[in-house]
Amino acid sequence: MKHCKDCEPAQESHFVAYTSVVLGWIDEPFFDLMERLFKNTAEIISDKITLPFFNLMVFLKLGYFSFKPDEKDTWRTKCFWDEAIRRGIKMREFHLGPIKDGFVAEYKNPRQGGASKTITFDGLPRSGFKESPALKWMDNKGIMKTKFLKEGLPVAGGGVAFTKRQALKIFNNIQKNKKRPVITKPNLGSRSRHTTIHINTREDLLIGFKKAKKLSPLVVIEEELRGDLFRGTLIGGKLVGVVKRDQPQVEGDGRETVEQLLEIENKRPERNGPIFHKIIIDKEAEMELKRQNVKLDEVIEKDKVVTFSQKTSRGCGGTTTEVTNIVHPDNVEMLEHVAKFLADPLIGVDFIIEDVTKSWKEEQHCGIIECNSLPFIDLHHYPLFGKPNNVAGKLWDLVLPESKLK
Repeated sequence: MKHCKDCEPAQESHFVAYTSVVLGWIDEPFFDLMERLFKNTAEIISDKITLPFFNLMVFLKLGYFSFKPDEKDTWRTKCFWDEAIRRGIKMREFHLGPIKDGFVAEYKNPRQGGASKTITFDGLPRSGFKESPALKWMDNKGIMKTKFLKEGLPVAGGGVAFTKRQALKIFNNIQKNKKRPVITKPNLGSRSRHTTIHINTREDLLIGFKKAKKLSPLVVIEEELRGDLFRGTLIGGKLVGVVKRDQPQVEGDGRETVEQLLEIENKRPERNGPIFHKIIIDKEAEMELKRQNVKLDEVIEKDKVVTFSQKTSRGCGGTTTEVTNIVHPDNVEMLEHVAKFLADPLIGVDFIIEDVTKSWKEEQHCGIIECNSLPFIDLHHYPLFGKPNNVAGKLWDLVLPESKLK
C-alpha cells in the first residue's frame, strides 16, 4: 500500500475502502432479509459462539491471543486496557492473520464470592446484546445529515453526490443561498481522510471531489461551518466528555515571526511523542500558509492564529484541550438528544461551534459534522491541555458495573 498524504495520520487502502462500500450496497438486501428473519436468534447466540470460535482458531493454530497491548494497538485500546487492569479485569485480544480488535474480558467479582463474568466485543464494548438500528447508518454522513435535519438537530447544509454534475449543483446551491466556503469528504470514513476544506471555486471543488472519490463512490459536499472542532463522547445516553481539537497552529504575539513561534511551539516536551508530534513544514503546510497569505519570516499580530494543516489529527501536529466542564447546558442537551435519537450506548459526535460556552441556538453556522460508532476515547485520556478525563472508566461502569472502583 503506497503512502497517501490525504490518509494521514492512519493509512488506509483506497481499493479496500472503496470496494467495501460497493460490496455493502450489493449484499445489503440479503443481509437485511437475514436480519429480519433471524435477528433475535442471532443476538442471543452471538455472544455464546464468539469465544468458542476464538478458542477453536487458537487450538488449530490459525489464530492467537495476546495478553497485553502491543505497538500496533491504538491508544484507544491501550487506555481501555489500562483501565481494565486497574479494575482487575483480565483482557485478551484475538488475532487472526491481520485481523485484530476482537477482545475477551473476564471479571471475577470478589464481592460475590469470585463469581465470574466474561464478555466478548469488537473494538469497544456496548452494554447488553441488542444492537441499535442506528449502528447501520450513524457512520454514514449523508444518511445522518438527512435524519438529523428531520429531528431538528443542527447540521451543515449540503448533500451527497455521485457525479461531478451533482457535486457542482450542490456547490452552486450553497453559494447561491449562503455564499459560504464548502468542504468535500467521503460519505463513509473517519479521521478526516481525503477531506478538503476552504473550497470557494468550481475548480477547487472538483479537486476535492476527486480526492474524496478515491475512498467512497459517494461524496459529501456541504457548507463549511464556522468555529472550532469538538468531540463529544456519550455513554449510556449521557455526555461524559468533550475535547476541543485544534489544527497544528501558533498564535501571534506581535514580536516573533511565524518560524520563531513554530520553533517555540515545537519545544514542548509533549511533542516528542508518542501521542503528540512536532509541527513540520512540508508541501501541505506551505499551501496552508499560502492560503492564509502568511510567510514564515513574517511577524504576526497578537492573538492571530496561523495554521499549518487543514487536519486536526495529533499525528500531524494537532492538539487537544479538555473542555467538558465549560460546555453550555444547551449544547449538552443537544448532544444527549443525539444519543437518545440514535438509541445507542456509545457514540462519538464531532461538532463545530465558535464558542462552546454559549448555546448552539445563538450561532448561525454551527452543527454536527459526523457521528462515530467506535469513538477514539483516548482523546479524553491524553489531552495536551487540561486534565485527563477517564472516559474508559465510565464505559466500564456501564458494561461491567460490578467492576466499579469505590
